[in-house]
Amino acid sequence: VQLQASGGGLVQPGGSLRLSCAGSGLSLEDYNIGWFRQAPGKEREGVGCISSSDGTVAFADSGKGRFTIARDNAKRTVVLEMNNLKPEDTAVYHCLAGGVATLTSPYVYDYWGQGTLVTVSS
Repeated sequence: VQLQASGGGLVQPGGSLRLSCAGSGLSLEDYNIGWFRQAPGKEREGVGCISSSDGTVAFADSGKGRFTIARDNAKRTVVLEMNNLKPEDTAVYHCLAGGVATLTSPYVYDYWGQGTLVTVSS
């Protein structure tokens, strides 16, 4: 089982990025998916999550109004769309899959993916 986040890069403040989470060896539509990030010198924090049962999404306060999460079942991916990016959004972003959709801890998820680096800088 593997998860892979992609789509990171360098973007100016106010810009947008679209991160994708793809899985192999598992069907993402069967799992709750969480996005977590870790900035240098900081603890890992939840960004947003989407449930497998009804598609309910939840976001940390830092991303409310700026971030969206959606499933692309045709492509079998989960997309984190980030708008109006700020320098404090700079971090490595990971997608996680598991039986619980939560932002409080990444450790309740069953599977973790390789992260993708997002750098917001002018």
